[in-house]
Amino acid sequence: MLKKRLIGVYGVSGFGREIMPLVENQVNLEIDQSYDTKIVFIDDFESGKKNYINGHEVLVWNDFLKLEAAKKEVSIAISNNQTREKLAKQILNSNINLFTICASSSKRLHEVELGSGSIITDGCIFTSNIKIGKCFHSNLNSYIGHDCIISDFVTFAPSVMCNGNVHIGKNVYIGTGAIIKQGKPNKPLIIGDNAKIEAGSYVTKNVEPNSTVLGYPAKKLSLSLLRSMYG
Repeated sequence: MLKKRLIGVYGVSGFGREIMPLVENQVNLEIDQSYDTKIVFIDDFESGKKNYINGHEVLVWNDFLKLEAAKKEVSIAISNNQTREKLAKQILNSNINLFTICASSSKRLHEVELGSGSIITDGCIFTSNIKIGKCFHSNLNSYIGHDCIISDFVTFAPSVMCNGNVHIGKNVYIGTGAIIKQGKPNKPLIIGDNAKIEAGSYVTKNVEPNSTVLGYPAKKLSLSLLRSMYG
């Protein structure tokens, strides 16, 4: 008799619905087929009544906890870094594992350490000697070069290009199409905790913690910068 396994995708917004097919495909390709696996959405804004989205049941967190299964795992499909961190603690404190998603078209070439609960979507390429923390999101067609270190709860929007020898702090958000210039082995380019890189920016130097940068090259967001850009 097959053991029951329950996988939850936390969040029914656009990203949650986008990654659900990746979860389905990953489960179908797994070598270990000793489980009867059910995949559901989890969303705290649902009323708790029976509800389905794209063929998968939507549950509130407490109802997910009540379901019996030999193995429970959750992937957090929520872009807000702080919310993702809060939910990860909630999940781990409930003795439930974080589920890591890697699209079959993504590539990790050599010595890439990927944290639990990460989501790697289609077309992403990670080269070599890279360390990535938990609950990392890498959206479509993003790239990470050699010898990069990325902390927990970092988000890459689509088509982010992060070149080699870059260190990225916790809870950093990097917008669509941003480019991070390559650092040096003895002097990596550093992006501080809680920083935000706006879409289309070209980061050529270190970014301070808790700051927002934008532009080509990227500069720290300030009233004078906004005036120079928009008049």
